[in-house]
Amino acid sequence: MSIVTVNGCDLYYEIHGQGDPLVMIMGLRRNIAWWHLQIPFLAKHFQVIAFDNRGAGRSDKPAMAYSTRLFADDTAALMDALGIEKAHILGISMGGYIAQELTINHPHKVTDLVLGCTSCGGEQAVPMHPDRLAQFMANKGLTPEQILQKDMDIYFSDGFIAGNPAAIAAFSDISMRFYQPAEAFLRQYAACQRHDTAARLDRIVQPALVMTGDDDPLVPAQNSFILAERLPAARLSVFPKGRHCFFMEFADRFNAEVVTFFEHR
Repeated sequence: MSIVTVNGCDLYYEIHGQGDPLVMIMGLRRNIAWWHLQIPFLAKHFQVIAFDNRGAGRSDKPAMAYSTRLFADDTAALMDALGIEKAHILGISMGGYIAQELTINHPHKVTDLVLGCTSCGGEQAVPMHPDRLAQFMANKGLTPEQILQKDMDIYFSDGFIAGNPAAIAAFSDISMRFYQPAEAFLRQYAACQRHDTAARLDRIVQPALVMTGDDDPLVPAQNSFILAERLPAARLSVFPKGRHCFFMEFADRFNAEVVTFFEHR
């Protein structure tokens, strides 16, 4: 178990593999366990640094206001603590928000970046449908398992859920590990609601690969189209029938495209 203190907060992290450093930034509520289909593959090509954001997993969950800029500063400080001057960056969902802020505010630390199922936020963002958002936030009185089952359609296509019971069971198991307390979820969620890089995207000049499922209810695919259009050096990769966990449902393709982009762009 590896812990480093950055910005007054203990962050849990893991390092796998050897090679050029690749920092992986997870999304809202989740922790390193959600990278279970990525880390073993990517660690064959890179030195993978994965960590739990402030407020999630085995990292501290201080009672304070969170922001995606704060999370990005945590990431930069973690890199400093580990002696990593510059890295490939992979951010998923809220992790993509953080990756944007990291690149804008600490550009010398970012070689290039992959942004998955994410958004620039602010007025430019395409929000979740109001009815589905209400269901997503209706967690009072529910157990963690009930919350996950309620939201399963956000993560995977209907066909994948019906045809892959073992994969769904494994997903449910990892999603319960080091489960985030409700108050920490709300602090992270508030940070997501305040995220807005729309007016600063032109400052992200590093090569970027923007990836999305075309049927994502949580962060609609239009957000990735906006990012790909407005980032100076971006290209777009769309996964048909993919929802928010397209990186799990289509892990082989996702992993291969990440490696190809970082090694051969």
